[in-house]
Amino acid sequence: MQKKFKIKKGDTVKVIAGAAIGQEGTILELDSKKQRVYIEGLSIVNKKHVKPQTDKANPDGGIVDKDRSIHISNVMLVHNGETTKVGRRMGEGGKLVRFAKKTGEEI
Repeated sequence: MQKKFKIKKGDTVKVIAGAAIGQEGTILELDSKKQRVYIEGLSIVNKKHVKPQTDKANPDGGIVDKDRSIHISNVMLVHNGETTKVGRRMGEGGKLVRFAKKTGEEI
């Protein structure tokens, strides 16, 4: 069974551990099986050597930059310019809503 995460695609997060510590960016993709996130605007890339392919996007081949993912435990949500933990509670209408634990505001 896949785990449900408290951060979602489109959230602004800050890296709290690893090579890109202190950098902020927006989540582009969330891989729930591997528990990893792809973040826009980070300077972490892998260089991949690609063979020439006839009908693909890269017919010449060469070295291609590929975005690297970060484990979800190494990022923290940014709300109103501050990092905060995320909680969930019942909102109006009986739906679960996310809120910032530091301020108590809904996200």
